[in-house]
Amino acid sequence: MTRIKQAVILAAGQGRRMGGVGPKALLRVAGREILYRTLVALRALGIEEIVIVANADHLEKFEEFLASHGFTARLIPNPAPERGNGYSLHLARDAVDGKFLLLMGDHIYGPDLLWEAVRGEGLAVDPAPRYVDPDEATKVTIRDGRIVAIGKDLPEPDAFDTGCFVLDPAIFAVTGELVAEREAVELSDVVRRAGLPAQPLPGRFWTDVDTPADLHRARWLLISRAVKGTGDGLISRALNRRISTRISALLVERLSPWVATWIAFGTGILAGALNFLSPITAAVLYQVSSILDGVDGEIARASLRTSPLGGWIDSVLDRYVDIFYLSSLALVSDLPIRFWPLVVWALLGSVLVSYTTERYAGAFGQDMYRAVPSMRFLPGKRDERVFLCMVLVFLGMARELFWVLAVATHLRVLLTILLGARRHAREGR
Repeated sequence: MTRIKQAVILAAGQGRRMGGVGPKALLRVAGREILYRTLVALRALGIEEIVIVANADHLEKFEEFLASHGFTARLIPNPAPERGNGYSLHLARDAVDGKFLLLMGDHIYGPDLLWEAVRGEGLAVDPAPRYVDPDEATKVTIRDGRIVAIGKDLPEPDAFDTGCFVLDPAIFAVTGELVAEREAVELSDVVRRAGLPAQPLPGRFWTDVDTPADLHRARWLLISRAVKGTGDGLISRALNRRISTRISALLVERLSPWVATWIAFGTGILAGALNFLSPITAAVLYQVSSILDGVDGEIARASLRTSPLGGWIDSVLDRYVDIFYLSSLALVSDLPIRFWPLVVWALLGSVLVSYTTERYAGAFGQDMYRAVPSMRFLPGKRDERVFLCMVLVFLGMARELFWVLAVATHLRVLLTILLGARRHAREGR
């Protein structure tokens, strides 16, 4: 397989359906410009040279964007964007000297789609799109592995156009013919004339942003895909994430992950302080803080702002919240002195649950929930403990809560050690 070193991004569209807001490629979706997402994905692919065909009236905006984010790309002005995206492709003919990846500036591509597309050739098509409206997407008909028809109104399509192409310079002979024949040339004209191969990539993540409704849909898709996936307990999967993702979708354009982290921390500390006034209100707020604890990670992942530092500090702050809340609950529950060793044991177990999995990652360089999938089904994760606190406080069973935490957390730690040791024994480490 020939390694692809170049990528061309068509970003000369005038964005009329977006209300004339400027280059669609520079629209922010879930806290990041569409073009930023594409350039990060291309960097991960090892693409060495990027060519952007942009509306000549918007070149300065693209130059400012590239400089502000430290990206390098060759900008080619399109003085006549009304001539179509096929014409934009033709303008890149002198900048390409080998097999190249062609992408649309108003599309958001998942890394899985791009990684697989560069292994093939022609147009990547999706027989079963999950993230776009099939009625609005461009459709293709395929015969003997090649595209014979393309358009939005095909009655019985075989697949849908993802806007991701792997081409070679021979395509410019086709664009040259079409540009000589007609004033406006669309990519669909190029595809039909060239009879491009179709590369089926079903169900991969991709979506386009043509209208304000598309923008809202794309934001929600990115947030919903930003859920951690591993390490969530039952309460997070069944309740917390259903709420936190909606909060994240509302705040991702307005709030940084750091601010979201401190809001969740402050809510948790306030819950602990409220124990001295109303343990029931405090328990509800503690659960709210658990829901908010997912927002910072969702915003960070959706906006491509994740960092080891952020994850580390978030984990440390969670431990402070848990210790403060449980300590203040114990203080207001009129527990006898002889009961306090059990409180300490419950606090220690609550810390060790997270410590054991995080130390595993530090020791072996792997997320334990990925390395040992059965870990996902062990009860006692933080979201489950917080929800249990709320329920038992509501029932007036604070003393029983500390018994449950003291037993359940240390049992989970023991099982975690056994599962981790068994995995490494099985691999002979």
